[in-house]
Amino acid sequence: MKINTKCLHAGYSPKNGEPRVLPIYQSTTYKYESSEAMGKLFDLEDEGYFYTRLANPTNDAVAAKIASLEGGVAAVLTSSGQAANFYAIFNICHAGDHVVSSSAIYGGTFNLFAVTMKKLGIDFTFISPDSTKEEIDAAFKENTKAVFAETISNPSLTVLDIETFAKSAHEHGVPLIVDNTFPTPINCRPFEFGADIVTHSTTKYMDGHATQVGGVIVDSGNFDWTQNDKYPGLTTPDDSYHGITYTERFGKGAYITKAVVQLMRDLGSIPSPHNAFLLNIGLETLFLRMERHCYNAQKVAQFLSENENITWVNYPSLKGNKYYDNAKKYMPDGTCGVVSFGVKGGRESATKFMDSLKLATIATHVADCRTCVLHPASTTHRQLNAQQLEECGVSEDLIRFSVGIEDVNDIIEDIKQALEKAAK
Repeated sequence: MKINTKCLHAGYSPKNGEPRVLPIYQSTTYKYESSEAMGKLFDLEDEGYFYTRLANPTNDAVAAKIASLEGGVAAVLTSSGQAANFYAIFNICHAGDHVVSSSAIYGGTFNLFAVTMKKLGIDFTFISPDSTKEEIDAAFKENTKAVFAETISNPSLTVLDIETFAKSAHEHGVPLIVDNTFPTPINCRPFEFGADIVTHSTTKYMDGHATQVGGVIVDSGNFDWTQNDKYPGLTTPDDSYHGITYTERFGKGAYITKAVVQLMRDLGSIPSPHNAFLLNIGLETLFLRMERHCYNAQKVAQFLSENENITWVNYPSLKGNKYYDNAKKYMPDGTCGVVSFGVKGGRESATKFMDSLKLATIATHVADCRTCVLHPASTTHRQLNAQQLEECGVSEDLIRFSVGIEDVNDIIEDIKQALEKAAK
């Protein structure tokens, strides 16, 4: 099936007389006829459901759909995008390990890595997303276990050179983990360019309606965890499951299986089946919405680039943009619906502009079907100091404008009247 068809049909195939729409299995537990049958599930000797913290039919169907969209072998849903990025790293790292990360990432992720995971003993080195291969190589240490980046960074809109980062990671025997939230698999398929693990905040475009918070981790199945001794959690016996070795027992499914049966078992960051159900409804129209988001954003970016009250505009699909070539290479059909720009007059004018908008809403959100706007330096990235803001590509005057799927003329008219008020 083509990817547009997969949005509707992948992950769930009803049999004769079964519900046409994926049901909500709103149950914590599942019945078995014998203790022996359930015991085999606990020992990972059989497949099935026994407790929703580890697995649920609704959640698994939606995870399978996203894995299909990304071209991966397996996926697991999490309770948020933050949980997805944490699990993706923590599944292969422990105290004393090191990760190389792009500095141009979402502020919450930056803080997760630089502060919280540092308390767990996992160290991060942050490098520019524009780093050459030699600069990436220089950041590696003997204990480096992964490389992390965003395909399109939030909110600086840096477009990652995926192949360069993947080549460096693989030469050092570690996987490349990328957050693909902004382009979604409709516009970018990172596995095709060498990425090994993909994460998403499904709260954003995948849901598209601001109705649920969630995340997902997808494994390509391409990385060989046994090529070196860096990943004992996957390649040596797990005493908590009677000594099974994940790579031996589950092959290409080892990484996701460990994330489910070990991390979900112990940390429990699962989405509710109802949230997964809502996410699935959003996924069914993802290919339609992304096309409209990108069309509208292109028109908005063009308008802003020609407006005298705007000092700068950043949109990767706009000709002349620093990342235009990368965008065309990795996302030829479009990037995302987010445009960032600066208003003449600095922070004061930016605030006046945002307060004057009527259609667009000031909201701590992005990638919604409704147009919304935010000043990241004072909200999503306010926990970062001046140097960290600069490293993330977030200037004091940056406005993040998430273009919705309304009529683009209405969106532009709203921007126009707000700019006129801000200029007075």
